[in-house]
Amino acid sequence: MDIFNCFAPTRVVFGRNSLELLHTLPALGKKALLVTSNGKSTIKNGSFDKTVGELKALGIDYVHFNHIAANPENTAVEEGARIGRENGVDFVIALGGGSVMDASKSIAMLIPQHTDTLWDFANSPAGGKQIPSEKALPWIAITTSAGTGSEVDATSVISNPGAHEKIGVSGCPFAAYAIVDPELMKTVPPMYTAYQGFDALFHSLEGYISCKHNLMSEMVERTAIENIGKYLPRAVKDGNDMEAREKVAFANTLSGYSMVFASCTSEHSMEHAMSAYHMQLPHGAGLIMLSLEYFRFWINKHVCDDRFVDMARFLGKTDAEKPEDFLEALASLQRACGVDNLKMSDYGIKKEDAMTLAKNARATMLRLFVADPAETTDEEIAGIYERAFR
Repeated sequence: MDIFNCFAPTRVVFGRNSLELLHTLPALGKKALLVTSNGKSTIKNGSFDKTVGELKALGIDYVHFNHIAANPENTAVEEGARIGRENGVDFVIALGGGSVMDASKSIAMLIPQHTDTLWDFANSPAGGKQIPSEKALPWIAITTSAGTGSEVDATSVISNPGAHEKIGVSGCPFAAYAIVDPELMKTVPPMYTAYQGFDALFHSLEGYISCKHNLMSEMVERTAIENIGKYLPRAVKDGNDMEAREKVAFANTLSGYSMVFASCTSEHSMEHAMSAYHMQLPHGAGLIMLSLEYFRFWINKHVCDDRFVDMARFLGKTDAEKPEDFLEALASLQRACGVDNLKMSDYGIKKEDAMTLAKNARATMLRLFVADPAETTDEEIAGIYERAFR
Protein backbone atom coordinates (compact mmCIF):
# COMPACT_ATOMS: atom_id res chain seq x y z
CA MET A 1 0.00 0.00 0.00
CA ASP A 2 1.34 3.43 -0.93
CA ILE A 3 1.99 6.02 1.79
CA PHE A 4 -0.31 9.03 1.89
CA ASN A 5 -0.20 12.07 4.15
CA CYS A 6 -3.48 13.95 4.62
CA PHE A 7 -4.23 17.20 6.44
CA ALA A 8 -7.76 18.64 6.32
CA PRO A 9 -8.31 20.72 9.47
CA THR A 10 -11.58 22.51 8.63
CA ARG A 11 -14.58 21.87 10.88
CA VAL A 12 -17.50 21.27 8.51
CA VAL A 13 -21.08 21.98 9.58
CA PHE A 14 -23.28 20.47 6.88
CA GLY A 15 -27.02 20.37 6.31
CA ARG A 16 -30.18 22.36 5.75
CA ASN A 17 -30.35 25.49 7.91
CA SER A 18 -26.86 24.84 9.27
CA LEU A 19 -26.10 28.57 8.97
CA GLU A 20 -28.27 28.96 12.06
CA LEU A 21 -25.56 27.10 14.02
CA LEU A 22 -22.81 29.63 13.32
CA HIS A 23 -23.32 31.32 16.69
CA THR A 24 -22.71 28.00 18.48
CA LEU A 25 -19.13 27.74 17.19
CA PRO A 26 -16.24 29.27 19.16
CA ALA A 27 -15.68 32.86 18.05
CA LEU A 28 -12.54 33.47 16.00
CA GLY A 29 -12.24 37.13 16.94
CA LYS A 30 -14.09 40.32 17.78
CA LYS A 31 -14.33 42.02 14.38
CA ALA A 32 -14.84 40.35 11.03
CA LEU A 33 -14.36 41.36 7.43
CA LEU A 34 -17.55 40.00 5.86
CA VAL A 35 -16.81 39.37 2.18
CA THR A 36 -19.54 38.97 -0.45
CA SER A 37 -19.76 39.29 -4.22
CA ASN A 38 -20.58 42.50 -6.05
CA GLY A 39 -24.03 41.11 -6.84
CA LYS A 40 -27.18 40.99 -4.77
CA SER A 41 -27.77 37.25 -4.35
CA THR A 42 -26.87 37.09 -0.65
CA ILE A 43 -29.30 39.93 0.03
CA LYS A 44 -32.08 38.35 -2.02
CA ASN A 45 -31.73 34.87 -0.55
CA GLY A 46 -31.55 36.19 3.01
CA SER A 47 -28.15 34.72 3.80
CA PHE A 48 -26.56 38.12 4.47
CA ASP A 49 -29.12 39.07 7.12
CA LYS A 50 -28.90 35.59 8.66
CA THR A 51 -25.12 35.83 8.88
CA VAL A 52 -25.26 39.29 10.44
CA GLY A 53 -27.80 37.96 12.95
CA GLU A 54 -25.44 35.13 13.90
CA LEU A 55 -22.61 37.62 14.41
CA LYS A 56 -24.80 39.83 16.59
CA ALA A 57 -25.66 36.81 18.73
CA LEU A 58 -21.94 36.43 19.37
CA GLY A 59 -21.38 40.15 19.96
CA ILE A 60 -19.10 40.37 16.93
CA ASP A 61 -18.73 43.56 14.90
CA TYR A 62 -18.14 43.43 11.15
CA VAL A 63 -17.09 45.44 8.10
CA HIS A 64 -18.78 44.54 4.81
CA PHE A 65 -16.64 44.23 1.66
CA ASN A 66 -18.63 43.49 -1.50
CA HIS A 67 -16.28 44.06 -4.43
CA ILE A 68 -15.63 40.45 -5.48
CA ALA A 69 -16.53 39.51 -9.05
CA ALA A 70 -16.54 36.14 -10.79
CA ASN A 71 -12.94 35.14 -11.58
CA PRO A 72 -11.71 37.41 -8.73
CA GLU A 73 -8.81 39.71 -9.53
CA ASN A 74 -5.66 40.50 -7.57
CA THR A 75 -6.66 44.16 -7.20
CA ALA A 76 -9.93 43.23 -5.46
CA VAL A 77 -8.03 41.05 -2.99
CA GLU A 78 -5.61 43.90 -2.32
CA GLU A 79 -8.50 46.31 -1.75
CA GLY A 80 -10.14 43.88 0.67
CA ALA A 81 -6.90 43.44 2.59
CA ARG A 82 -6.44 47.22 2.82
CA ILE A 83 -9.96 47.69 4.18
CA GLY A 84 -9.40 44.87 6.64
CA ARG A 85 -6.19 46.43 7.94
CA GLU A 86 -7.69 49.92 8.19
CA ASN A 87 -10.61 48.60 10.23
CA GLY A 88 -8.59 46.32 12.50
CA VAL A 89 -10.39 43.08 11.66
CA ASP A 90 -9.07 39.91 13.24
CA PHE A 91 -10.80 37.32 11.06
CA VAL A 92 -12.56 36.99 7.71
CA ILE A 93 -15.93 35.54 6.72
CA ALA A 94 -16.64 34.48 3.14
CA LEU A 95 -20.34 34.48 2.26
CA GLY A 96 -20.73 33.35 -1.33
CA GLY A 97 -19.53 30.93 -3.96
CA GLY A 98 -16.08 29.86 -5.03
CA SER A 99 -14.93 33.30 -6.16
CA VAL A 100 -15.79 34.85 -2.81
CA MET A 101 -14.18 32.02 -0.86
CA ASP A 102 -11.00 32.07 -2.95
CA ALA A 103 -10.72 35.85 -2.58
CA SER A 104 -11.41 35.66 1.15
CA LYS A 105 -8.65 33.18 1.91
CA SER A 106 -6.21 35.36 -0.07
CA ILE A 107 -7.40 38.41 1.86
CA ALA A 108 -6.94 36.52 5.13
CA MET A 109 -3.40 35.67 4.09
CA LEU A 110 -2.51 39.16 2.82
CA ILE A 111 -3.80 41.32 5.70
CA PRO A 112 -0.93 40.51 8.13
CA GLN A 113 1.87 40.63 5.53
CA HIS A 114 4.35 43.46 5.03
CA THR A 115 3.31 44.09 1.43
CA ASP A 116 0.15 45.29 -0.27
CA THR A 117 0.85 43.31 -3.44
CA LEU A 118 -0.81 39.91 -3.72
CA TRP A 119 1.27 38.82 -6.71
CA ASP A 120 4.39 38.87 -4.53
CA PHE A 121 3.09 35.45 -3.43
CA ALA A 122 2.25 34.14 -6.89
CA ASN A 123 4.33 31.21 -8.10
CA SER A 124 4.08 32.16 -11.76
CA PRO A 125 6.15 33.91 -14.45
CA ALA A 126 4.85 37.32 -13.33
CA GLY A 127 4.80 36.47 -9.63
CA GLY A 128 7.25 37.19 -6.84
CA LYS A 129 7.29 33.57 -5.62
CA GLN A 130 7.51 34.72 -2.00
CA ILE A 131 6.33 32.72 1.00
CA PRO A 132 4.19 34.66 3.52
CA SER A 133 6.24 35.66 6.56
CA GLU A 134 3.27 36.25 8.87
CA LYS A 135 0.51 33.88 9.92
CA ALA A 136 -2.75 34.40 8.06
CA LEU A 137 -5.92 35.52 9.80
CA PRO A 138 -8.48 32.76 10.43
CA TRP A 139 -11.49 32.67 8.14
CA ILE A 140 -14.93 31.09 7.89
CA ALA A 141 -16.46 29.76 4.68
CA ILE A 142 -20.23 30.02 4.23
CA THR A 143 -20.77 28.60 0.78
CA THR A 144 -23.81 29.55 -1.29
CA SER A 145 -22.97 27.36 -4.30
CA ALA A 146 -21.86 23.80 -5.01
CA GLY A 147 -18.91 23.93 -7.37
CA THR A 148 -15.40 24.70 -6.18
CA GLY A 149 -14.95 22.85 -2.89
CA SER A 150 -13.06 25.93 -1.76
CA GLU A 151 -14.61 25.67 1.70
CA VAL A 152 -12.31 22.76 2.62
CA ASP A 153 -9.10 23.36 0.65
CA ALA A 154 -6.25 25.85 0.94
CA THR A 155 -6.16 26.81 -2.73
CA SER A 156 -7.06 30.35 -3.79
CA VAL A 157 -7.45 30.83 -7.55
CA ILE A 158 -7.03 34.51 -8.46
CA SER A 159 -6.68 36.28 -11.82
CA ASN A 160 -4.17 38.95 -12.78
CA PRO A 161 -5.60 40.37 -16.03
CA GLY A 162 -2.54 42.46 -16.80
CA ALA A 163 -0.33 39.38 -16.82
CA HIS A 164 -2.95 37.04 -18.32
CA GLU A 165 -2.46 34.74 -15.33
CA LYS A 166 -5.06 32.80 -13.36
CA ILE A 167 -3.33 30.74 -10.70
CA GLY A 168 -3.38 29.37 -7.18
CA VAL A 169 -1.79 31.87 -4.77
CA SER A 170 0.70 30.48 -2.25
CA GLY A 171 0.34 30.39 1.51
CA CYS A 172 -3.43 30.64 1.90
CA PRO A 173 -5.06 29.01 4.93
CA PHE A 174 -7.72 26.37 5.29
CA ALA A 175 -11.00 27.70 6.66
CA ALA A 176 -11.41 27.24 10.39
CA TYR A 177 -15.11 26.48 9.84
CA ALA A 178 -17.13 25.66 6.74
CA ILE A 179 -20.90 26.10 6.77
CA VAL A 180 -22.45 24.08 3.93
CA ASP A 181 -26.16 24.89 3.98
CA PRO A 182 -28.03 23.61 0.90
CA GLU A 183 -30.88 26.02 1.67
CA LEU A 184 -28.58 28.85 0.54
CA MET A 185 -28.22 27.22 -2.90
CA LYS A 186 -31.90 27.08 -3.89
CA THR A 187 -31.77 30.37 -5.80
CA VAL A 188 -28.75 29.50 -7.97
CA PRO A 189 -30.05 29.61 -11.59
CA PRO A 190 -30.20 26.30 -13.50
CA MET A 191 -27.31 27.02 -15.87
CA TYR A 192 -24.98 28.03 -13.06
CA THR A 193 -26.09 25.04 -11.02
CA ALA A 194 -24.89 22.95 -13.96
CA TYR A 195 -21.61 24.84 -14.45
CA GLN A 196 -20.79 24.60 -10.75
CA GLY A 197 -21.79 20.96 -10.50
CA PHE A 198 -19.55 20.01 -13.40
CA ASP A 199 -16.64 21.89 -11.82
CA ALA A 200 -17.11 19.73 -8.73
CA LEU A 201 -17.38 16.63 -10.91
CA PHE A 202 -14.14 17.39 -12.75
CA HIS A 203 -12.28 17.87 -9.46
CA SER A 204 -13.05 14.25 -8.63
CA LEU A 205 -12.71 12.83 -12.15
CA GLU A 206 -9.30 14.45 -12.53
CA GLY A 207 -8.28 13.37 -9.06
CA TYR A 208 -9.24 9.78 -9.82
CA ILE A 209 -6.95 9.58 -12.88
CA SER A 210 -4.22 11.71 -11.31
CA CYS A 211 -0.90 10.10 -10.44
CA LYS A 212 -1.50 11.58 -6.97
CA HIS A 213 -4.53 9.36 -6.24
CA ASN A 214 -4.58 7.29 -3.06
CA LEU A 215 -7.04 5.37 -0.89
CA MET A 216 -8.34 8.50 0.82
CA SER A 217 -8.87 10.45 -2.38
CA GLU A 218 -10.53 7.52 -4.13
CA MET A 219 -13.00 7.17 -1.27
CA VAL A 220 -14.31 10.74 -1.58
CA GLU A 221 -14.06 10.84 -5.37
CA ARG A 222 -16.25 7.80 -5.92
CA THR A 223 -19.07 9.14 -3.76
CA ALA A 224 -18.79 12.61 -5.31
CA ILE A 225 -18.97 11.25 -8.86
CA GLU A 226 -21.91 9.00 -8.02
CA ASN A 227 -23.88 11.80 -6.36
CA ILE A 228 -23.32 14.29 -9.17
CA GLY A 229 -24.20 11.75 -11.83
CA LYS A 230 -27.44 10.90 -10.07
CA TYR A 231 -28.56 14.22 -8.62
CA LEU A 232 -27.14 17.10 -10.68
CA PRO A 233 -29.78 16.80 -13.45
CA ARG A 234 -32.47 16.99 -10.78
CA ALA A 235 -30.93 20.08 -9.16
CA VAL A 236 -30.70 21.76 -12.57
CA LYS A 237 -34.32 20.91 -13.38
CA ASP A 238 -35.74 22.00 -10.01
CA GLY A 239 -33.71 24.21 -7.71
CA ASN A 240 -36.15 23.53 -4.88
CA ASP A 241 -35.48 19.78 -4.98
CA MET A 242 -33.72 19.74 -1.63
CA GLU A 243 -32.63 16.12 -1.77
CA ALA A 244 -30.81 16.90 -5.01
CA ARG A 245 -29.36 20.14 -3.62
CA GLU A 246 -28.07 18.30 -0.53
CA LYS A 247 -26.48 15.49 -2.52
CA VAL A 248 -24.78 17.86 -4.96
CA ALA A 249 -23.58 20.08 -2.10
CA PHE A 250 -22.14 17.03 -0.35
CA ALA A 251 -20.46 15.91 -3.58
CA ASN A 252 -18.94 19.36 -3.96
CA THR A 253 -17.43 19.29 -0.48
CA LEU A 254 -16.09 15.78 -1.10
CA SER A 255 -14.53 17.01 -4.34
CA GLY A 256 -12.84 19.73 -2.33
CA TYR A 257 -11.26 16.98 -0.26
CA SER A 258 -10.17 15.30 -3.50
CA MET A 259 -8.00 18.34 -4.17
CA VAL A 260 -6.62 18.16 -0.63
CA PHE A 261 -5.90 14.43 -0.69
CA ALA A 262 -4.85 14.17 -4.36
CA SER A 263 -4.87 16.85 -7.09
CA CYS A 264 -6.62 18.14 -10.14
CA THR A 265 -4.87 17.51 -13.43
CA SER A 266 -4.02 19.67 -16.43
CA GLU A 267 -7.65 20.11 -17.51
CA HIS A 268 -7.99 22.74 -14.79
CA SER A 269 -4.78 24.46 -15.92
CA MET A 270 -6.13 24.50 -19.46
CA GLU A 271 -9.38 26.15 -18.43
CA HIS A 272 -7.59 28.70 -16.27
CA ALA A 273 -5.65 29.77 -19.35
CA MET A 274 -8.93 30.22 -21.24
CA SER A 275 -10.55 32.40 -18.58
CA ALA A 276 -7.31 34.29 -17.92
CA TYR A 277 -7.67 35.72 -21.43
CA HIS A 278 -11.49 35.70 -21.51
CA MET A 279 -12.61 36.58 -18.00
CA GLN A 280 -16.32 36.52 -18.84
CA LEU A 281 -16.05 32.73 -19.36
CA PRO A 282 -17.51 30.83 -16.38
CA HIS A 283 -14.96 28.33 -15.09
CA GLY A 284 -17.35 25.39 -15.15
CA ALA A 285 -18.45 26.19 -18.69
CA GLY A 286 -14.85 26.23 -19.90
CA LEU A 287 -14.20 22.87 -18.29
CA ILE A 288 -17.27 21.39 -19.97
CA MET A 289 -16.06 22.68 -23.35
CA LEU A 290 -12.73 20.90 -22.89
CA SER A 291 -13.87 17.77 -21.12
CA LEU A 292 -14.77 15.21 -23.78
CA GLU A 293 -11.65 15.83 -25.86
CA TYR A 294 -9.49 16.09 -22.76
CA PHE A 295 -10.53 12.71 -21.41
CA ARG A 296 -10.54 11.17 -24.90
CA PHE A 297 -6.87 12.16 -25.13
CA TRP A 298 -6.04 10.11 -22.03
CA ILE A 299 -8.22 7.20 -23.10
CA ASN A 300 -6.34 7.05 -26.40
CA LYS A 301 -3.06 6.91 -24.48
CA HIS A 302 -4.29 3.86 -22.50
CA VAL A 303 -2.48 4.95 -19.33
CA CYS A 304 -5.37 4.30 -16.93
CA ASP A 305 -8.04 2.29 -18.77
CA ASP A 306 -9.44 0.61 -15.65
CA ARG A 307 -10.03 3.96 -14.00
CA PHE A 308 -12.13 5.21 -16.89
CA VAL A 309 -14.25 2.05 -16.69
CA ASP A 310 -14.66 2.69 -12.95
CA MET A 311 -15.74 6.28 -13.55
CA ALA A 312 -18.26 5.26 -16.20
CA ARG A 313 -19.84 2.94 -13.65
CA PHE A 314 -19.77 5.63 -10.96
CA LEU A 315 -21.73 7.86 -13.36
CA GLY A 316 -24.40 5.21 -13.67
CA LYS A 317 -23.32 3.20 -16.71
CA THR A 318 -23.22 -0.04 -14.75
CA ASP A 319 -22.53 -2.20 -17.81
CA ALA A 320 -19.35 -0.29 -18.73
CA GLU A 321 -16.56 -2.56 -19.94
CA LYS A 322 -14.25 -0.31 -21.96
CA PRO A 323 -12.75 3.17 -21.34
CA GLU A 324 -14.80 4.73 -24.14
CA ASP A 325 -17.95 3.99 -22.14
CA PHE A 326 -16.90 6.82 -19.83
CA LEU A 327 -17.16 9.34 -22.67
CA GLU A 328 -20.68 8.12 -23.38
CA ALA A 329 -21.64 8.49 -19.71
CA LEU A 330 -20.14 11.99 -19.47
CA ALA A 331 -21.80 13.15 -22.69
CA SER A 332 -25.13 11.78 -21.46
CA LEU A 333 -24.83 13.75 -18.22
CA GLN A 334 -24.02 16.93 -20.14
CA ARG A 335 -27.12 16.45 -22.28
CA ALA A 336 -29.25 15.82 -19.19
CA CYS A 337 -28.06 19.12 -17.72
CA GLY A 338 -28.45 21.10 -20.96
CA VAL A 339 -24.76 21.99 -21.35
CA ASP A 340 -23.83 19.84 -24.34
CA ASN A 341 -23.70 22.68 -26.88
CA LEU A 342 -21.29 25.14 -25.26
CA LYS A 343 -18.86 26.82 -27.68
CA MET A 344 -15.49 28.45 -27.12
CA SER A 345 -16.21 30.79 -30.03
CA ASP A 346 -19.13 32.30 -28.11
CA TYR A 347 -16.60 33.76 -25.66
CA GLY A 348 -14.16 35.10 -28.24
CA ILE A 349 -11.73 32.18 -28.15
CA LYS A 350 -10.18 31.34 -31.52
CA LYS A 351 -8.84 28.02 -32.74
CA GLU A 352 -5.52 29.65 -33.57
CA ASP A 353 -5.14 30.57 -29.88
CA ALA A 354 -4.48 26.92 -29.03
CA MET A 355 -0.70 27.04 -28.65
CA THR A 356 -0.79 30.33 -26.72
CA LEU A 357 -3.26 28.79 -24.30
CA ALA A 358 -1.25 25.58 -24.02
CA LYS A 359 1.94 27.44 -23.13
CA ASN A 360 0.11 29.69 -20.66
CA ALA A 361 -1.51 26.71 -18.95
CA ARG A 362 1.80 24.96 -18.39
CA ALA A 363 3.76 28.07 -17.42
CA THR A 364 1.27 29.27 -14.81
CA MET A 365 0.12 25.98 -13.23
CA LEU A 366 2.81 23.41 -13.94
CA ARG A 367 1.99 21.50 -10.75
CA LEU A 368 -1.26 20.24 -12.27
CA PHE A 369 0.60 18.90 -15.31
CA VAL A 370 2.89 17.09 -12.87
CA ALA A 371 -0.23 15.40 -11.48
CA ASP A 372 -1.26 14.06 -14.90
CA PRO A 373 -1.25 10.29 -15.42
CA ALA A 374 1.57 10.71 -17.97
CA GLU A 375 3.73 13.47 -19.44
CA THR A 376 2.46 15.67 -22.26
CA THR A 377 3.91 18.14 -24.75
CA ASP A 378 2.65 21.62 -25.56
CA GLU A 379 1.71 20.31 -29.00
CA GLU A 380 -0.50 17.62 -27.47
CA ILE A 381 -2.23 20.13 -25.19
CA ALA A 382 -2.76 22.53 -28.10
CA GLY A 383 -4.29 19.62 -30.00
CA ILE A 384 -6.86 19.10 -27.26
CA TYR A 385 -7.88 22.76 -27.50
CA GLU A 386 -8.17 22.48 -31.28
CA ARG A 387 -10.31 19.34 -31.19
CA ALA A 388 -12.54 20.83 -28.48
CA PHE A 389 -13.03 24.07 -30.39
CA ARG A 390 -16.50 24.92 -31.67
